[in-house]
Amino acid sequence: MLEPAYQVDVVIVGAGIAGLSAAHRLTSAGVTTAVLEAAPYVGGRMSTEKVDGFRLDRIGQLLSTSYPELRRTAGLDSLTLRRFAPGVLLHRDGRTHRAGAPAAAGSARGALHVVRALASAPRGPAAGPGRAGAPVGGAVDQARLGAALGRIAATPVERLLSRPEQPAAQALAARGVPARTIDGFLRPLLAALLCDPELTTSSRCADLALHSFASGRLCVPEGGAEVLPELLAGALPPGTVRTGVRVTSVSTTSVTTAEHGEIRCRAVLLATDARAAAELLPGLRVPDFHPVTVVHHTTDEPAAVLATGTSLLLDADRGGPVAHTAVLSNVDPSRAPAGRVLISSTVLGTPPDGIDTAVRIHLSRLYGTSTRRWETLAVHHTPQAIPAMRPPHDLRRPVRLLAGLYVCGDHRDTSTVQGALHSAHRAAAAVLADLGATGSLHSADPTPSLPRAA
Repeated sequence: MLEPAYQVDVVIVGAGIAGLSAAHRLTSAGVTTAVLEAAPYVGGRMSTEKVDGFRLDRIGQLLSTSYPELRRTAGLDSLTLRRFAPGVLLHRDGRTHRAGAPAAAGSARGALHVVRALASAPRGPAAGPGRAGAPVGGAVDQARLGAALGRIAATPVERLLSRPEQPAAQALAARGVPARTIDGFLRPLLAALLCDPELTTSSRCADLALHSFASGRLCVPEGGAEVLPELLAGALPPGTVRTGVRVTSVSTTSVTTAEHGEIRCRAVLLATDARAAAELLPGLRVPDFHPVTVVHHTTDEPAAVLATGTSLLLDADRGGPVAHTAVLSNVDPSRAPAGRVLISSTVLGTPPDGIDTAVRIHLSRLYGTSTRRWETLAVHHTPQAIPAMRPPHDLRRPVRLLAGLYVCGDHRDTSTVQGALHSAHRAAAAVLADLGATGSLHSADPTPSLPRAA
């Protein structure tokens, strides 16, 4: 045990990407920090299961190359992002066509407003392949959509956030976007980005999601979702992160753990998920959640599914449980052993009974091939996967609860990796401001020791 009145400047509860990112900012400012994690590993929901050489994400959140916090966060310098092909593949009326590859940027009118231009695209035989009711199947439609997404990318975020807030589905309809455009492109796309196929999400959050999509490329971290927290943890001073330590209570000057008793400090930052944070701080708001199930398959018949390449495939028909799917080993070859193919598919909401059979039947239609010989590697169901962002949604929920007590995570910002990292940035800044930190606050070693477990 350390002799001073406090043993460490800041205790961070939770070693997800928010807590680890905040720890980087604090230790960089000379603030001694201990990160306590109840699980035996870091990362929280950003975990990856390893099965026979495959790397299988439990939630499989999509990232965007346009997320600024991925570039700003110390410790992620060596992160490699594997990009999907531009735009997405849409499956509708038995046809598959590409949509959403941005064109050059122009003047902006707001993310959800500009898509009304798609309504005037010609319909009929001249529209080209995929014209059977598809709002973005023909050459003219594609050009209009590309230009619209270019304008979305150029729209300042402040302008998007100044728009009236409604559920996204109502906002789209109120702005004159045709139902065929909503159901044929925006709903399946936003379902993939927000895990909300009913579009109950705040229209401002939907605007931000479209802005990120139009400004960059969808991507996944090379090696699996767990790479992000592992990179962050590995770049911290040795001994900063302690796994297998369960915090049972918190105050502004200490935390109590089941294994080490009381640990005294000058500030506490809760970086757990929303429910765990509310258990330690009764009265803290707990949002609803979107359940997510990810089903991973493999096959030794790669030719059957290589036609989609590195594209994300969305089901615009909503003809089965799968919202989106991809041959993920095409995007990131490190996720499958040589000679094998990894197909990862996402089911949103409550999964059906007999989920594997239902998913196989649906994937057979989406990929246009038999799935009888596919091997199921894992089915990961996470009931509290993504915090819901229904209106009114505060995109910058307070991270400072009291002087000495702070909270961060995707439930304080947007329900994305970008939101989790940004909330950590805000929380670390609040801690440093309250502590008046311009250098080291503690004369002890920057990797403080903790009491021995009883």
